[in-house]
Amino acid sequence: MADDIDQTRRPIIGAVRAALEARDAAALVAMLDPLHAADIADVLEQIGAAERAALLAIWGREIDGDILSEIDESIREEVIASLAPDVLADAVRELDSDDVVDILEDLEEPAQERILQSLEAEDRAAVEQSLAYPENTAGRLMQREVVTAPSHWTVGEAIDFLRAEEWLPDQFYHVVLVDPRMKPSGYVTLGRILSARRDVRLADLREESFRTLAATMPDSEVAYIFNQYHLISCPVVDSAGRLVGVITIDDAMSVLDEEHEEDVLRLAGVGDEASVNDGAIATARQRLPWLVVNLFTASLSAMVISQFEATISALVALAALMPIVASTGGIAGTQSLAVAVRGLATRSLTTANARRVVLRELGAGVLNGLGLSVILGAAGALIFSDPLLGVVLGLAMICNQVVAALGGVLVPLTLNRLKFDPALASGTFVTTLTDVMGFFAFLGFATLMLL
Repeated sequence: MADDIDQTRRPIIGAVRAALEARDAAALVAMLDPLHAADIADVLEQIGAAERAALLAIWGREIDGDILSEIDESIREEVIASLAPDVLADAVRELDSDDVVDILEDLEEPAQERILQSLEAEDRAAVEQSLAYPENTAGRLMQREVVTAPSHWTVGEAIDFLRAEEWLPDQFYHVVLVDPRMKPSGYVTLGRILSARRDVRLADLREESFRTLAATMPDSEVAYIFNQYHLISCPVVDSAGRLVGVITIDDAMSVLDEEHEEDVLRLAGVGDEASVNDGAIATARQRLPWLVVNLFTASLSAMVISQFEATISALVALAALMPIVASTGGIAGTQSLAVAVRGLATRSLTTANARRVVLRELGAGVLNGLGLSVILGAAGALIFSDPLLGVVLGLAMICNQVVAALGGVLVPLTLNRLKFDPALASGTFVTTLTDVMGFFAFLGFATLMLL
């Protein structure tokens, strides 16, 4: 599937580059206008900075708000800075408040002010109120445009209202029922409104799934609730229980996607904001701290090896076999770690079932260790004509697989219990643990059994 998408993009990007070289504005418009906003954002991300500046200079007046919303954060500020004030104003005015907030919160203050000044007073006030909530909360995620109706209205009154209003959001799924104090009491899906008789009261069509979210709730909790209860939208309330906005499923799923991406990047030790569009300096700055940490943790493995210098000198074959034990343990630890971190993120791994999961990983480690010990032990005995060396390899492999399986689940559980992000440092700890224990077990058994 990825190859198919790449095959589709490549001709477009080649054609865009050709049009840029020819300074052919008409050709650019003809190519880009039919594309979805996300595809145009992809084109802007795929080409270089100089080409991007040239494209925006030629075609920039055609850009709209949806494209700005889709562009990767790493180049969004660059794109916004290239746009004329009137173009930027027109683009941003098309967006719902949650999309404007999403763009603003990743920009520096001068760029934020450019966009805020382009908004009408009412829209600016709504965006600033959302920005007043802490980062990564429901208040930042919600859109302020909410379709509401009094609980006593009938279906006919609601339909007449919806047809008469021009301010309605481009996409909404529920009409939220409110009392005179603007406190939500339920919601009704558009489908039920359209399928009911005009004289039916909206209160009689309320959905059982109704719930509200506090504006200060963490966005990760919001995403979990949407996923857990299969919501498509949900009202957001302030500390007094008054309606202040609504979150829709696309925004909640974006949070889940971002959380997953951050976990993957943190497990790899490249920071949670790494992007293929980052420059060399930014990339090095993100990776260097974890590489330095790895230097110190790797020194622990070196210290263990140095304690068995005499054993290695007597049996040079051990030096060739050590990486096999350590590497296999590292892979097993990463497998267990990935499952555990994802389980913590999705809340399928909790204190209630942690004991069962740990025992499962222990059992898997023992079984994997036994299987690998037979293969590696037999191979070592045959290649080096030394059955005892095969036994040493087998025992070391069992030990390291057990350590890897337990470390992969216990390390993230411990970090989570200590209120640290389990994805942030688990990889470093687990790799160090499997390396140190792998070398210690292999060289220790070799010292006991072969010398």
